[in-house]
Amino acid sequence: MGVLSNLEPKKVFYYFEEITKIPHGSGNVEQISDFLVDFAKAHKLFYIQDAMKNVIMVKEATPGYENEPVVILQGHMDMVAVQTPDCTMDMKTEGLKVGIDGDSVYAENTSLGGDDGIAVAYALALLDSEDIRHPRLEVIITVDEEVGMDGAREIDLSMLQGHRMINLDSEDEGVATVSCAGGLRFALTRPITRSKKEGMLLHLEATGLLGGHSGTDINKEHQNANLLMARMINHLFHNTDALLVDFNGGTKDNAIPRETSATLFYSDEVAAKNAENLALALSADFSSEICPYEPAFQFLVSTENGTADVISAEDGKAFITAMCLAPNGVQFRNMNLDGFTVTSLNLGIAATDETSASLVFAPRSSVATLMSALKEKLCLLAETFGFEVSMHGEYPGWSFAEVSPIRDVFVQSYKELFHDDLKIEAIHAGLECGLFSDAIPGLDAIAVGPTIRGCHTPDEHLPLDSFERFYELLTDVLKKLA
Repeated sequence: MGVLSNLEPKKVFYYFEEITKIPHGSGNVEQISDFLVDFAKAHKLFYIQDAMKNVIMVKEATPGYENEPVVILQGHMDMVAVQTPDCTMDMKTEGLKVGIDGDSVYAENTSLGGDDGIAVAYALALLDSEDIRHPRLEVIITVDEEVGMDGAREIDLSMLQGHRMINLDSEDEGVATVSCAGGLRFALTRPITRSKKEGMLLHLEATGLLGGHSGTDINKEHQNANLLMARMINHLFHNTDALLVDFNGGTKDNAIPRETSATLFYSDEVAAKNAENLALALSADFSSEICPYEPAFQFLVSTENGTADVISAEDGKAFITAMCLAPNGVQFRNMNLDGFTVTSLNLGIAATDETSASLVFAPRSSVATLMSALKEKLCLLAETFGFEVSMHGEYPGWSFAEVSPIRDVFVQSYKELFHDDLKIEAIHAGLECGLFSDAIPGLDAIAVGPTIRGCHTPDEHLPLDSFERFYELLTDVLKKLA
C-alpha cells in the first residue's frame, strides 16, 4: 500500500505517487515517458510517443458527447530535481521518498516534482475514469519543459482536433493564468588556466537561503547565493592576496540558488588567518542585512593546509567581477499593474571546472524589446570580461485573449463550487501555452492547477485540500464542456 493511498481523490494520488517512484528530472525522461505509454496500452487508448519522448494520448468522448468541442489537457513530465546539500540520493536513478506532513505532501530532502507531476496525475486519473462525462480528450505530456520547453517546441501536433486547451502547470489554486512571459537559457563561458600551488585553503559556504522559482518568486527578492559569494570574494580580492581555486553555486538556471561554495588560496597561514577574519566580519554584515528575510541563512568559513590547482589571478578576477556587475532580479515593473514584473533574470548557475568558468542566466520578459535590451546587456558583459555567449531554448510569451470561452467556463464553475471569484492574472514565469498558441491557430487556452509551495526547492509541498478542490473544479469544467 502506498504512502498516499488513503488520500482523496484516490486515483489522482495513486498516479502521483507512482510518478514519484520514477526518476524524471529534466533530460532524464525515458522511464516516465515509457510509463505513460504502458498506461495508454493498458487502457486501450490511442497514443503517440515521438523521438523526443513526448507523449500524446486520446480518450474518445463519453457516448452522446461526440460532437462537443475537443478539449486538450496539457502538462510536462520532467521536474526540477534539486536536493539539500546533505542528501545522498542519486536523483537520476532513484525515486523520491514522499510523505505526509500534517496537511501537505512532501518529499524527503528533495523537490517533490509537483511541477508538473500534478498535471500527469490529474490527466491519468481522468483517462482512467469511467464516471465523468467529457468531450474527446487529447492529453499532451511534453519533455524537458524546465530546461527550455524543448519538447513543446519540437512536438508534432498535426493530428490534434482540439482548439481548447487546459494547461495544468499553474501553482496557485483559485488563480487562472491567461498570459505569461517569454524566456531563454543564456550561458557565458570563459576559458581559465590553472597552476598547482601548496599553501593554505580558505573554504567559504553560503547556505540556508530560501531560493525559489526564478519566475514566480523573483519579485520576492530572495537572496541569490551566487551573488553573495561573489561579493565576499571580491571583498577578499581587494583586501588580501587571494587566488580563486573553485566556485560552485546553483544547479538550475530557473531556480534561485540557495547555497554556494568556493575555495580561495593563500600562500601562508598569516595571510589566510587575516582573510578568515575579514570573511567572518563580512558574513556578520550579510546576516545583519538579510536574516530578517532569510532566517536560516548561514555563511561558513574554515581554513586548512593543502595543495590545489589554482586559477590564475586574471581569470579569477574576470569571473568574480563579471558576477558582481551582472544584472540580476527584477529589471522592469509595470506600475500601472501594481508593480507586475515585466522583465527579470536569475543567475542560476555559477561554476568552475578544470578548464572553464561559466555563468548561466534565465532571462524573462513579456515585452520583446526589453528582452532584446537584456540580451544585449549580457552580451556586453561577456565581451567586457572575455566570455563566449550561447543561447538555448528561447520560447515565446503568451498574449492575453480578450475573448476566451474556456476561461468563462472556469470562472462560472469556480463561482458555483466555491462561492468566490476565480482570479485572472498574467504571470512572469514561462508556460508552454505560448508555443502551443503559435502552433495551433485560434487556440483558446488557460493555465490552472492546485497550490504548490516551495516550487523548485527541497521545501516543496502540496496542500492536500487544494489538491482535492482542484480536481473537483477540473471535473466540473469537463462536465460543463460536455
